[in-house]
Amino acid sequence: MAKSRVLQVLHNHPVNSPGGTEAYTLRVFEALRRSAEWEPLLVAREPASEESSEGEFRPLPGAEGQFLVATEEERYDKLFMTAPEKSIYTQRWTDFLEAQRPDVVHFQHTLFLGVELISTVRRVLPATPILYTLHEYLPICNHYGQLVRTRNRELCLEASPRRCNECFPEIAPQQFFLRKRFIRSHFDHVDLFIAPSKFLMRRYIDWGIPRMRIVHEEHGFPAALPEPVPDRPRRDRFAFFGVLTPFKGIDVLLRAMRRLGPDWEGHLTIHGANYEAQIPEVQEEIDALLAETSATVTFAGPYDPEALPRLMAETDWVVVPSVWWENAPLVIQEAFQHGRPVIASDIGGMAEHVRDGIDGLHFRAGDPEALARTLGSAAADPALWERLRNGIAPVRSLDAHVNRLTDLYGGLTRVRRRQMERGPRRAAG
Repeated sequence: MAKSRVLQVLHNHPVNSPGGTEAYTLRVFEALRRSAEWEPLLVAREPASEESSEGEFRPLPGAEGQFLVATEEERYDKLFMTAPEKSIYTQRWTDFLEAQRPDVVHFQHTLFLGVELISTVRRVLPATPILYTLHEYLPICNHYGQLVRTRNRELCLEASPRRCNECFPEIAPQQFFLRKRFIRSHFDHVDLFIAPSKFLMRRYIDWGIPRMRIVHEEHGFPAALPEPVPDRPRRDRFAFFGVLTPFKGIDVLLRAMRRLGPDWEGHLTIHGANYEAQIPEVQEEIDALLAETSATVTFAGPYDPEALPRLMAETDWVVVPSVWWENAPLVIQEAFQHGRPVIASDIGGMAEHVRDGIDGLHFRAGDPEALARTLGSAAADPALWERLRNGIAPVRSLDAHVNRLTDLYGGLTRVRRRQMERGPRRAAG
């Protein structure tokens, strides 16, 4: 019996951008390859270049079932989340979809690809279920999908034409009204949305996605092989893993370390990527704070995921100081897999996944003084570390997660087949 084909669509491939969503999608793809019922395909965006013009597809060398499609970031309309050159949808993507004929299309992201791609799938493959995993808030928020005000980093829970215009005075409120209408018109073709956190699910329901068309489903993780826990008299080794954007709160963490002073016995190691991609002002701020905290902070730069067991063995606490809501940061579950309590901001998906006083500690988001107090308390109490470590629950497995996804794929396929038999009406989800 032939396998059903499921196409995963992604905004960047891990070979070009080693981000969390990229790594997660590739894990799902590899797990689906072991399925007896599903044959996975993956298409991810790559920057257009002399070798690959905009809209051109090419197989990823040495990676069966994986494709790259070139788009020009500079031409992408970030406000309306669409590519201005519509032939990408009417010709290039249409040809690709007709050639591959997936039985299910699962969007992991549409950044630099465009939400119009959803409608293209529905036009070309009317009987094919469409799923969309919501990894952040880009459809709601024009500020990098962070739900953070541009003027003062104030957290935001409500998007409206007036409020969005306050963050972007150069864009008229009417444009934000049209933006939502445009994005929602394409989202109407999605059979089912997947929310990795309950917090994110609530935000999208408030924004207008019907409750019946969105489900909460946490990410799954492959089994980890933690190294033995070193026997240390103090538990004062802290680490940050992630990209060095202002939204990740690296400045908050470094200011907390500055408050603790050069004579503090604890130490922080920063495993941070994408420093070079930050604007000069952000780089200068990070450089200045690293210089002031050099006695207690080591900047280790990017890390190889295969080195994570060793890096976790060198770490007692993982710190997640993001100043935006986050969704379901992969680093939290990775820390738990290695038996490391997490110190996290008390908002959004971080507060949802880290249980204060059970498997980690919360501090007031964006507050260096509060974080400094929490770091100091954690380092001073080895018994607290042991108790929180013992409170860590098993992390959801990748196999359990993929089994849930394939159940959704199969169920939606049967629903759409019945609806197509009755007439070409869109599945309700």
